[in-house]
Formats: sequence, structure tokens, C-alpha cells
Amino acid sequence: MIATPEIVDVPEQETAVIHLTIPREDIQRVMGPGIQELMDAVGAQGVGPTGAWFTHHLRMNPKTFDFEIGVPVSATVKPMGRVRPGKLPAAKVARSLHAGGYEGLGAAWGELDAWVAAAGHTAAPDLWERYLVGPESGPDASRYRTELNRPLSA
Repeated sequence: MIATPEIVDVPEQETAVIHLTIPREDIQRVMGPGIQELMDAVGAQGVGPTGAWFTHHLRMNPKTFDFEIGVPVSATVKPMGRVRPGKLPAAKVARSLHAGGYEGLGAAWGELDAWVAAAGHTAAPDLWERYLVGPESGPDASRYRTELNRPLSA
């Protein structure tokens, strides 16, 4: 179940990212180390993070995730290890909030995409999730909050 979606214009956001193309089943194995590497790099450079971390999925494929792990930053990050400067694009997005564990995100995206289509919009091929409240808040997954952002084609 997602919160009532809304259409929002978002400005371009400067970010620090790690780009990964991995089999879907490897997601849990790579996320923790990737987030840690990202936070270490932006912390060492004193540029962030300035907001919640996110994943920006560039292309959707049933077997592969092609995505960036990222955080917003206050200035351009210098390349460090796998960390590179990036941007979340300025876009008109359909946005909603998913409450609950990460295992429910697939269904939440299905619900948001159905809303987008029913409202007469066309979804772009990418999407991003901002992880507002997660496991760091405690073991109760019902408290997790993930912001869903689906860019809309013009």
C-alpha cells in the first residue's frame, strides 16, 4: 500500500554515486558495502550527505539491476574509488511513499505505475527510491519509509 501519489516538479540535484550493473539476486550483498563506501567518500571530502541516500535505477530488466547508489551533496565530489560525481535530473515525477519493509517495494512500484497509467501519464524508463527511514531506525520494518519517484515522459 502506498500513499496517494502526487505529481511534483523536482530540480536537478548534484549527487555522489556508485554505478553498478549486477544480477538482481546480488542486491542485498552489494548495498551495504556500497553505501558505506559512498558515505566514507563524501564524508572525507566534506560535501555531504545533504539528504537521504537513494538508488537511481537507470533501466529495468527482470534479471539485472543497472543502477546508481547515491547521496545528494553540497558540492561536486571528486572521484574516489568507485564514487563519481552525478546528478538526479530535473524532472516532473509521480511521487508516493511506501511504508514497510523493502520486500514490499516491487508491489509498491506496481501500484504507483498503475496510478500513473490511470492518470493518463507515460512513465520514463528510469526511477529512483529515497530511503527516508530504514534498518538504522530499528528492527521494526513497519516503520521504514521509502519515497518512490517515477519520472514522467513529456
